[in-house]
Amino acid sequence: MTALAKVIAPVMSHETELRLLQIELVKLQKEIIQKGQRLLVILEGRDTAGKDGTIKRITEHLSPRDTRVVALNKPSPREEGEWYFQRYVAELPSAGEFCIFNRSWYNRAGVEKVMGFCTTAQYQQFMNTVNDFEALLIGSGIRLIKYYLDISKDEQLARLADRANDPLKQWKISPIDQQAQKYWKAYSTARDLMLKKTNSSMAPWTVIHANDKKLAHLNLIRDLLSRMSYPQKNKKILQVESAIVSRWPALSSKLPQLAP
Repeated sequence: MTALAKVIAPVMSHETELRLLQIELVKLQKEIIQKGQRLLVILEGRDTAGKDGTIKRITEHLSPRDTRVVALNKPSPREEGEWYFQRYVAELPSAGEFCIFNRSWYNRAGVEKVMGFCTTAQYQQFMNTVNDFEALLIGSGIRLIKYYLDISKDEQLARLADRANDPLKQWKISPIDQQAQKYWKAYSTARDLMLKKTNSSMAPWTVIHANDKKLAHLNLIRDLLSRMSYPQKNKKILQVESAIVSRWPALSSKLPQLAP
């Protein structure tokens, strides 16, 4: 292709880009099944950050028999009396499974801490042990990838209003959502501490700046695929945008600027 042709070449549409990336996800899943791999992707983020939409784009064309989305409700009285990680252990991927946690054990570092749903001792115990827990998972052969979806305060306010006015989204409304803006700064502080203390060389955090939903979807999928090995990978379409994706350790110097 000539230089002029490159300049005038049409920009690929979002739908076309997403389709190409979803084809890559199908290739990846085929490899996971054939090799008996266990992939666990954790999606964390503020309320309305776009976790549900991101999961929909990832799983849309994957095998439902070999893909699981885990979104646990608040713990039952029995679960409250168990080891904190116990109910999550039961949901870990088996051989050949691609599992996505829509929120995870990091509830304790976020909403539970901010809203007072756990004691200070429980929070500290979690923060002191979660890296060791994840090291055990990785040592057992689970591939663990952690994402945090971050949005601005104004964007969250707009999405909360949209959620309240759209009858197809009102099932998402909860009392916790209604407190999100009030406790914005507390959530920011909890997020920054979580990212700093629970990042490890084996399981680092990747932050997706998600004010633009479409760019967030594309870039998270690109990043996920770029970190996995599978045959016939189309590397040409997997380059992420640095304005959207922040990785550790470069992230550490940006913490104060993360949607304060």
